[in-house]
Amino acid sequence: MAWRSSGSSSAELISNMMRHGLVNSPRVAEAMKKVDRANYVIDPTYAYEDSPQPIGYDATISAPHMHAHATENLLPLLKPGAKVLDIGSGSGYLCAVFHHLVGPTGRVVGLEHIPELVDWSVQNLDRDGLGAAIKGAQIIMVAGDGRQGFPREAPYDAIHVGAAAPRLPKALVDQLASPGRMFIPIGTLSQSIYQVDKDEHGNVTQKELFGVMYVPLTDRRI
Repeated sequence: MAWRSSGSSSAELISNMMRHGLVNSPRVAEAMKKVDRANYVIDPTYAYEDSPQPIGYDATISAPHMHAHATENLLPLLKPGAKVLDIGSGSGYLCAVFHHLVGPTGRVVGLEHIPELVDWSVQNLDRDGLGAAIKGAQIIMVAGDGRQGFPREAPYDAIHVGAAAPRLPKALVDQLASPGRMFIPIGTLSQSIYQVDKDEHGNVTQKELFGVMYVPLTDRRI
């Protein structure tokens, strides 16, 4: 149904996704409608298609239905005041969605290994009306190795990983709060999304959700 969910605006795109069962949570739909995807892609002509789009540097912005799957999976932890880490934050789109869910008392950290994308994402967020959130450190965009996370702001109630790791990175598990949840693609030739939960006692469980194909979680190519 993804290809049939495209629209002429963010609101129409999300409404179509809801009609086709690709978005089920009203909270997620409301947050996604507040973010204009045209501000986070290179060519706004294709902004409201439910498909991935190239954003330069061999990176992409994921299809909206994948962002919806990730957000709905993490939703129990995306409460007002929560702290979120978005690894492979790219153009900043999902950081904006997370911000609208955790609110001004929460904090969203976007971690991207390509410095030029970090700079661009800050411009995108500002253009989308979130300049004050950046100035107030409600949204923090930083350059770094996603495999190592960002321990300075840990622990995180929710961690989203937008690139595939060959195995579950211990550093990211260590940075999960108790309780906390991570949404992460794992694998090389064959990849799957895993839900990683840490309970209030620090016990960690993994659940395989569905197969995917993501770019690898890696260093920047020189």
